[in-house]
Amino acid sequence: MADHSPTGPVELGAQMDYAEHDRTYKAFLGLAKYGSLVCAAILIAMAFGFFVGGFFSATILFILIMAVGALILR
Repeated sequence: MADHSPTGPVELGAQMDYAEHDRTYKAFLGLAKYGSLVCAAILIAMAFGFFVGGFFSATILFILIMAVGALILR
C-alpha cells in the first residue's frame, strides 16, 4: 500500500513574506476601524438630522464625530 502521509512542507515555493503579511494585516485593521467609525457616524448623524435638526446640523455633527473618532482611533 502507498503511504500518503505528508513528508515535507505543503508549499514548496518561496519563503513566507512576513513583511507583506504585516502590511496587509495593518491595512485590514485600519479599514475595519475607520469603516466602523464612518458607519457609526453616519447612523448617528442621520438620526440626529431626522429627529432633532436638519441636514446642515447633521452634516456638522457627522464632521465632528469623524474628527473626534479619528483622534481617538489613532
